[in-house]
Amino acid sequence: MPEPQLPRPDNAATASAMGRALHALTALFPALGEGRHELHINAERTDGTEVSADLYVSVQPGSWRVEHSAEEYVKFFVLLTFALENSTIRDAVLVATTADAGIRACGWEVCDGWLHPMDTDELQRTATSLPPDNAAPLVVCHAPVLHRPHSAAEERS
Repeated sequence: MPEPQLPRPDNAATASAMGRALHALTALFPALGEGRHELHINAERTDGTEVSADLYVSVQPGSWRVEHSAEEYVKFFVLLTFALENSTIRDAVLVATTADAGIRACGWEVCDGWLHPMDTDELQRTATSLPPDNAAPLVVCHAPVLHRPHSAAEERS
């Protein structure tokens, strides 16, 4: 018996989601502020499979640099795109961590085709349930609100 197939979104929906993903990243990087940030996206596909991707980015005044191979960036971008498109992904969360004096974390839930700041209590519960990577204390912060593009701008992208 063949495995069930995931729904295949149409090209227009995928293109719109790609535009939103690009816009989300260009809004996210400067919103995180200067420093080296680790982005982690975790998603549950509609077939119940968990998928994730990581991305490291350095943000300097007026510029940002991805510290991964093109292949790893594409994996992250594609997962974000399909999370925003929402026909093959049931649930997705993006968490950014920044190491400075401690580790700061903030997160966004994917809902209605965009990234919305997570409740800090929910993020704290999630973060404290994971084994610590090092001895640095974790500080959960409010995620910045990312400006969502207008529908007309999405259609042009």
